Amino acid sequence: MFLVLKGSLRIELEGGAVELREGQMFVVPKGVRHNPVAENECHLLLIERKSTLHTGDVTTEKTRTVADQLRPV
Repeated sequence: MFLVLKGSLRIELEGGAVELREGQMFVVPKGVRHNPVAENECHLLLIERKSTLHTGDVTTEKTRTVADQLRPV
């Protein structure tokens, strides 16, 4: 689930795109490939299961382990 807190976000889906503005949210259906894009700074709340693979079942340079995601900044 993507909830835009500030700014705007476009979520590209296989069948088109969804444009979100502040206060709007969108739930990506399970198993649907998507690509969130922010042209400018965007603050959002992202809720997903801990087991969600960010790149699906494909490992790329963008793939991060859960440990990498939870490490201190």
